[in-house]
Amino acid sequence: MITLPKGTKDVLPENSYKWQFVEKTARETAKVFNAKEIRTPVFEHTEVFARGVGETTDIVNKEMYTFSDKGGRSVTLKPEGTAGVVRAFVENGLYAGALPLKTYYITPCFRYERPQAGRLREFHQFGVEFFGATDAGIDAEVILLAKTFLDKLGVKNITLYINSIGCKECRKEYHDALKNYLKANYDKLCDLCKDRYEKNPMRILDCKNEDCKAITENAPSILDYLCEDCKAHFEKVQSLLKAAGVEFKINPKIVRGLDYYTKTVFEFVSENIGAQGTVLGGGRYDGLVEQFGGGKIAGIGFAAGIERLLLLLESAGAIPADDALTLYVAPMGDDARDKAFQIVAEMRDKGISAETDYMGRGIKAQFKYADKLKAKFVGIVGSDELSRGVIKIKNMQSGEEVYAPIDKIAEFLR
Repeated sequence: MITLPKGTKDVLPENSYKWQFVEKTARETAKVFNAKEIRTPVFEHTEVFARGVGETTDIVNKEMYTFSDKGGRSVTLKPEGTAGVVRAFVENGLYAGALPLKTYYITPCFRYERPQAGRLREFHQFGVEFFGATDAGIDAEVILLAKTFLDKLGVKNITLYINSIGCKECRKEYHDALKNYLKANYDKLCDLCKDRYEKNPMRILDCKNEDCKAITENAPSILDYLCEDCKAHFEKVQSLLKAAGVEFKINPKIVRGLDYYTKTVFEFVSENIGAQGTVLGGGRYDGLVEQFGGGKIAGIGFAAGIERLLLLLESAGAIPADDALTLYVAPMGDDARDKAFQIVAEMRDKGISAETDYMGRGIKAQFKYADKLKAKFVGIVGSDELSRGVIKIKNMQSGEEVYAPIDKIAEFLR
């Protein structure tokens, strides 16, 4: 038997409505914040992610699905959404239009890592990317969009953590202080963090290795090294969030897992989905567009893992029930089958969900099938009903039965 690849998952028909609920909520939330959808390819030239995500990240070092195509070009399945959106923003000259530009996406992503609860090799993200505004207000707006999305989903018991990792200038001084702090324990760092020590020592704070976590326990805080501009920016973000009634905690250890972040970074964390508690995270990346040749244009965004959100919502019983079938038409006899097909077609044309029998079931079996479909009404059509031009409609919840003219069915269902 052929089986699905490790780290992937089928979304079966009885569960797809859960995904549609999350995706619909994402689209509705993005719309009220005036964000428009952008769709980028599932694969890109490998350089897009090496340049955008950062060569010191676990993603680029260990997790990307990279291969050579038949033309010998190195291509990579997208491991995250931001780099591809920035590439599209620059390549299509969107920076020349009205700014800020607000975009969102819902996309599959791919990372080769050990599957566990809420973490798969093929996973899906809802993300937003806003371009062109340096004002702290856009930071607060993106965070508010994220909170609004989670609130609309019905997510409970979740904590917002924020931090500032400064700009290139103030981060340079911090890097020197952090390296000086780490120097005494350099030999105890994992091999990846030894490499990070020279390239981007702040990424060591994000290491999941227990020895490295112990070493950085009392590391200096980036907040003590922010320049005046970054400090003022972070304070403004905090004041705007407070004004909007958004509760948060400051966590100076948040650096996020990607090299492109600057200034504001944030995470929404839940304690209810095991080790992988971050359900949504993001931040500002003011230098990334320039890296792709698009000039000095600011950017900020976030991404939320849909699989993790579904775990959280299912554990809380927060996913609404699937929409039930409105009408199941149960025919008795060949002539009635033709009429049932016609009735179903007319109902669908009126926007009413309807179904009928194609398996040659008897009337009792059809009622059982309608019950499995959770039909609200069952319409029975036999020779007697055909001769009278009516249909017998049964309310499956109350048990009430009425006869309705066949050309007036929709009125009886509303």
